[in-house]
Amino acid sequence: MTEGTTGTTTGAAPEALEYRTEVKQLLDILAHSLYTDREIFLRELISNASDALNRLQFEMLTNHAVVDPDAELAVTLIPDPDAKTLTVRDTGSGMNRDELVTNLGTIAHSGAKAFLQNANAGQAALEEIIGQFGVGFYSVFMVADEVTVTSRSYRPEDQAWTWRSRGDSTYTLEPADQQTRGTTIVIRLKEDAGEFAQPWRIEQIVKKHSDYVSFPIYLATAKPADDESATPRVLNRRSALWRQSPSKVTREEVNEFYKQLTFDSADPLLHVHLVADAPVNVRALLFVPAKRERGRLRLHAEHGLRLYSRKILIQSANRDLLPDHYRFVDGVVDSDDLPLNVSREMVQSNPVMRQLRRALANRLNRELKTLAEEQPDRYRTFWEEFGVYLKEGVALDASSQEALVELLRFRTTKSDGQWCSLADYVARMKSDQGAIYYVLGEDLRSVARSPHLDYFHAHDLEVLLLVDPIDGFMVSMLREFQGKPLQNVDDAGLSLPETPAAAQSDADAAAPAEGFDAVIARAKQVLGERVLDVQPSKQLVTSPCRLVSPADSFDRDLQRLRRLTEEDYVTPKKILELNRRHPLMVNLASMVTARPDDPLIDATIEQLFDNALLLEGLHANPVDMVERIQTLMEAAVAGRATSG
Repeated sequence: MTEGTTGTTTGAAPEALEYRTEVKQLLDILAHSLYTDREIFLRELISNASDALNRLQFEMLTNHAVVDPDAELAVTLIPDPDAKTLTVRDTGSGMNRDELVTNLGTIAHSGAKAFLQNANAGQAALEEIIGQFGVGFYSVFMVADEVTVTSRSYRPEDQAWTWRSRGDSTYTLEPADQQTRGTTIVIRLKEDAGEFAQPWRIEQIVKKHSDYVSFPIYLATAKPADDESATPRVLNRRSALWRQSPSKVTREEVNEFYKQLTFDSADPLLHVHLVADAPVNVRALLFVPAKRERGRLRLHAEHGLRLYSRKILIQSANRDLLPDHYRFVDGVVDSDDLPLNVSREMVQSNPVMRQLRRALANRLNRELKTLAEEQPDRYRTFWEEFGVYLKEGVALDASSQEALVELLRFRTTKSDGQWCSLADYVARMKSDQGAIYYVLGEDLRSVARSPHLDYFHAHDLEVLLLVDPIDGFMVSMLREFQGKPLQNVDDAGLSLPETPAAAQSDADAAAPAEGFDAVIARAKQVLGERVLDVQPSKQLVTSPCRLVSPADSFDRDLQRLRRLTEEDYVTPKKILELNRRHPLMVNLASMVTARPDDPLIDATIEQLFDNALLLEGLHANPVDMVERIQTLMEAAVAGRATSG
C-alpha cells in the first residue's frame, strides 16, 4: 500500500464479503482463458483510469465542487522491483464504497452462473455474452497474488475506501484515509511476473498499447523524493494523429507515422485519412505501401489493422475491418461507438463493425478511383504491385465486385504494353462487336503468339491478354461489363463470322480435301484419347493449329489455376483444330497421301500437339519434347543438305 495520502487505511476492522460460489471459477476463466498475452492487464487498468479521468472531465464542465479541482488529470505508474509491486494511480472520478462493490463486484451479481454455463457450451456461445460483463479489471489476476484498490470519490462528502482481493472467493472492504481524489491500485506480483515491476517493461507496454491515451501517463519510481532519478516522466505521446483534422496533418507527419507503425523505410504510396461521425464514429489512417514485399523488418507478420477505442489499443491486427482483398493495407482505426467484449481481444460481431467495414472499404474504393483518374502513373505503380488482390476481390467478393471492376487494368492486343480499363476497351469496340474478348496464357510473350488471336488480328478486334494465374478465376465470376459479355477466344462454340477468302491465303494453296481429311484421321489415330476431337479450323489464319475447349467446358478459365494448386492435376482434353491453308498442313497432307509410313508424320503431329499445349500453358513436362525435336531437326537439315 502506498504511503501518506495515497491509501493508508484506518484502524477499523476490514469488512469481509463473499463472491458467489461460482465466481472463483469465473475469475480463473477470466485470468487464464480469455487473454492470450498477460501484458494486456496493464492496458485494461490504464483504460479504466482513462475512463475515470474522462468522467471527471465531463463532470467538471458543470460542477466545480469536486475534491482537488486543480489536480492534474493524469495516470501514474510506479514499478518497484525490490518490493515486486506495481502501482497504478489516477486522479479521475474515484469511487465510494457502493461504487467499489458495484464496479469491482460486477461479476458477483451479473449472471456469473449463466456466464459459466455459456462458457462450457463452447467458444462461440462465450463470445456472444462476454460483452455483457465489464470485467477487464480482473485480468490483473493473471499477474497478481493480491490486488489492493484504494479510491476517493470526487464528491467531497464521500469517504475513501480500500478494496482488497487475492482473486479467490472473497474480498474485503475497509475505510481508508486517502485525502486525494482518484484511485490507487497496488498489485503484489506473482513470482513469475516480476518483469512487470521493471520500469523498462512498463514503458514498453505503454508504448505498444496506450501511446495515444488523451491524458499523460507518468512513469515514477519508488525512490525517495529527493533522488533526482525519481522525477516522473511522461511515457505516451497522447496526440493521436488519426483523430486530428486531415487539414491539420502534414504529409511529413503522415509518412513518419507510417514508418513508425510498420517499420517500412519507404513512404507509403497512398494514405487515406478518414474522420467522420455518421453513420458511425470513425477516425482512421489507412496506408497503401509502396511495395507488396517490405522485407523482414515489417512490424506485423500477419495482416490486419490496429483497432483502437477512444485511443486505447484493442487489437494489433484486426482482419475484419476491411475485405480480404485489401489485406495489403496497413493503418489504424479508432471508434468511440465500438462495443467491446470482456477481453477486448475479440470484437463482437455487431452492426457498428459492419458499418466501419463498409465505410473504410467505400473510402478506399473512392480514393483508388481518384488516384487512377488524377495520377495514372502512380496508379500504374499501385496496380503492378497490388492488382492481383483486386482481381481476387472481383472473383471472391460479390458485394465488392461492382466497385472493384472499375479499378481493374489490363494489357491488350492494342494497348502497346500499356494498362487500360474495361471502360477504355468498351469505348474502342467496333459498332458491331457484341462481346469483350480475352485470351489466357502463361506470360505476355507466349500469349502474344497464341493461335487463338489469328482471327482477331485479321479482323482488327481487340483482345484482353490475361496472364495472372487468378485471371481465369476472375473472368469466370465476372461474366459481363456494361452489358457486354466476356468471352474466351478459346471456345469452339464462339460465334464469329468466317474469314473471307480474300483475307486468307489463296484457296489454291490449301491442302486438297482428300489429303487434309487423311491428316485429320491420322491425327485422331496418333493422339487417341488425349484429345476430344480433331477438326478443321474456321478461324486460324497464320497458325497451323490450336487447342480449343468444347462449348460445354465450364471450367476452361480455371485450368491454369488448377494446374498450380492441384497435385494430381491432369491436363484436360481439348479439341485440336488444324489450319488447312497453312504450308505445314499442305505438306503434311502430301506426305500422308504419298508416304503414309514416313515416321516424320506421327512425330510432326505429336510436336504440333505439344506446341499447342505449350502455348496454352498446359504442358505437363516440356522436357519430353527434346528427343522428338531433335529428330525433326535432323530430318529438316538432311532435307536441306540433300536438296542443296
